Amino acid sequence: MCGIVAYIGKQTAYDIIIKGLKRLEYRGYDSAGVALHNSKSLNVYKKKGKVADLETFIDDKDISGSIGIGHTRWATHGPPNDINSHPHQSGNKDFALVHNGIIENYAVLKEELTQRGHQFLSDTDTEVLIHLIEEIYTNSKKSLTLFEAVRIALNEVIGAYAIVVINKNNPNELIAARKSSPLVVGIGEGEFFLASDATPMVEFTKNVVYLEDGEIAHLSLETGLKIKTVANQEKTPYIHELEMHLETLEKGGFDHFMLKEIYEQPQSIHDSMRGRLRSSKSMVSLGGIKDYEEKIVQAKRLIFVACGTSWHAGLVGEYLFEDLARIPVEVEYASEFRYRNPIINEDDVVIAISQSGETADTLAAIKMAKEKGATIVGICNVVGSSISRLTDCGSYTHAGPEIGVASTKAFTAQVTVLTLMALMIGKKKGTITNQRFNRLLVELESIPEKLESVLTLDSVIKKIASTYKDSSNALYLGRGINFPVALEGALKLKEISYIHAEGYPAAEMKHGPIALIDEEMPVFVIATQDTSYEKVVSNIQEVKARKGKVIAIITKGDKDVKEIADHYMEIPLTDSLLVPLLATVPFQLLSYHVAVMRECNVDQPRNLAKSVTVE
Repeated sequence: MCGIVAYIGKQTAYDIIIKGLKRLEYRGYDSAGVALHNSKSLNVYKKKGKVADLETFIDDKDISGSIGIGHTRWATHGPPNDINSHPHQSGNKDFALVHNGIIENYAVLKEELTQRGHQFLSDTDTEVLIHLIEEIYTNSKKSLTLFEAVRIALNEVIGAYAIVVINKNNPNELIAARKSSPLVVGIGEGEFFLASDATPMVEFTKNVVYLEDGEIAHLSLETGLKIKTVANQEKTPYIHELEMHLETLEKGGFDHFMLKEIYEQPQSIHDSMRGRLRSSKSMVSLGGIKDYEEKIVQAKRLIFVACGTSWHAGLVGEYLFEDLARIPVEVEYASEFRYRNPIINEDDVVIAISQSGETADTLAAIKMAKEKGATIVGICNVVGSSISRLTDCGSYTHAGPEIGVASTKAFTAQVTVLTLMALMIGKKKGTITNQRFNRLLVELESIPEKLESVLTLDSVIKKIASTYKDSSNALYLGRGINFPVALEGALKLKEISYIHAEGYPAAEMKHGPIALIDEEMPVFVIATQDTSYEKVVSNIQEVKARKGKVIAIITKGDKDVKEIADHYMEIPLTDSLLVPLLATVPFQLLSYHVAVMRECNVDQPRNLAKSVTVE
């Protein structure tokens, strides 16, 4: 999940790389480093900690040069320290490399290279790769270019990688390659940019090339951009135009990206529906899946594959599709799905959900499903991402860039698109009445406005957060479609405040978690007005009988739960299927305020990174 930035051109490379690394720091913040070529020497600087620590370390160093590579790390092999930080250099110091991914056969390669006299300084798998490239380049029987040496080396590598290599003896070229980890080439006037995603280059160019799996790029100020495959097949670069805007990458006056992204949800939900929903015309249309609509209608089974928060969105989708479209649904952790030899048929439809579109386990799962003949639908947020290119069809969520590691607006945007999709398929199948279909369209269109009113609860939620900020455990309860909301609420609290939290179906509380409840235990309950309301009230009474503290999300105007709960948060009345879009947000705000009060790093919580591109 590391972040890569590189530049070759006429500007000062260091300035561009450092700014880019700060934009990619959500991908890893254990350590950071740069390698800069000033036409005379290759200077490598790296430091444990955040990019700011690297800047302080470099303050009095030579940062001249118009070519360089940079890296911000999330540790896989070897603990975070200065030595394990990237870039890593070859034994002769002629080459330096940055890497995102995992070289699975590094131990075998390392043993062989050690026998040939190579000495290693770090614990990383990455250092083995740069030594392998050096070995091939210097000891080949025929004279090789660095590009060819990299290509041959990658044929010996098992695993995932996005790499960029810089050459001490040629200040006019960069070599880059990818397999299962993203890498984007930005094309400017007489300059090139490289990064793990497009955010570092958006202010410099709108023209990008997304490298495909198994492709190697040669970036030269003399010969331009050339791409081959690892198998030595020439490829013609396809240039995409970025739709991203610079202002979406800034905090916009908020203290943290997470808070900004929570407050962006009325707009991001609106954007996810824009052009797809018109209640006045009784219309829902998702153009990205239109050609496969009949295939989904005829599906014997839908299989959602996802990880983390996206998996919770898939759970909400299960309730939506089974209720509205009457199609059996299974929701799978992508990391488990791919390894348990699942039964997949040609009449199954696999729906992959991912914010980044680069989640390694999800990509591997859909590749396997595709090989077995299933139709693959993608739901992701990043245009040009690997999932969007690998799937048969799909829909973008249009949530905009999400920088905070703990996902917020991406979740509600995913749920919005899943709701639209379930409505569209249900209408096509005739499994939903026209009256209910039209009512849900009107309700869905009103969600952004209702969400604005939920955000006005911020001061109330902040007071609740101050009461429970020192808790060591928390329990989240929900029934039906609100059970995934409980799971997501618990995940947010543990992600950014480091308080242990557990989400549970409210009725299952008696089968274990009730043993944990005492006067110190906060229990967060979704108790909105729906068919299970009376049952949830009973569950609340069970908590209160054991002196637990109840914090309830209730429908505005509810009096019964208000009287028995210790604290409550009122949300507007909406259809029970749409409650997750409103009920999720108070839990996001609660987690945010608790984390701030506990002086946690909200946007970059410890041990976590966004866009999980390693298994």
